[in-house]
Amino acid sequence: MSTWFTKFLFVLLFTWLFAASIQLIVVRHQTRMLFAELQRLEKQRDELNIHWGRLQIEQTTYEQHERIESLAREKLRMFAPMGKDIVIVTSSPVVNP
Repeated sequence: MSTWFTKFLFVLLFTWLFAASIQLIVVRHQTRMLFAELQRLEKQRDELNIHWGRLQIEQTTYEQHERIESLAREKLRMFAPMGKDIVIVTSSPVVNP
């Protein structure tokens, strides 16, 4: 092989090696950035799942109250008293002899 061909091949291989190295650096950086975003999104998912669980408990609590009130009205014929029917009972202070 001639020396100019050898030099050309060396420069070509060196250029290819340099480009591959740069590409490797870029891909590793992108991987790190995507992994950081994945961790952030997983944390957000976990927080939203906790919030969803609390909302389900709250909804169940409201449903139970409404169900009890509905059963009291339908089966026991209970109703909320009118304002005039409400009597406030207070205890008188106990006097020590």
